[in-house]
Amino acid sequence: MTKEELRAELERQAERYKDVYGGEVTTYAAQPEPERKPWRKRATVHDQAFAQELDKMEKELRQEGD
Repeated sequence: MTKEELRAELERQAERYKDVYGGEVTTYAAQPEPERKPWRKRATVHDQAFAQELDKMEKELRQEGD
């Protein structure tokens, strides 16, 4: 199905809805994607502190293992 066929089908369905149910059809433009993706956010201070503590613990464990 091409874009034009899809547009025509949607227009037919909208007209049928208006005729049968007497309702209004509101069309909306597509919403733009958010600028920042939630999974790509910067690390907070707490996240950075946690990562530093993990690094410290790993270094201590390596030193004990040697």
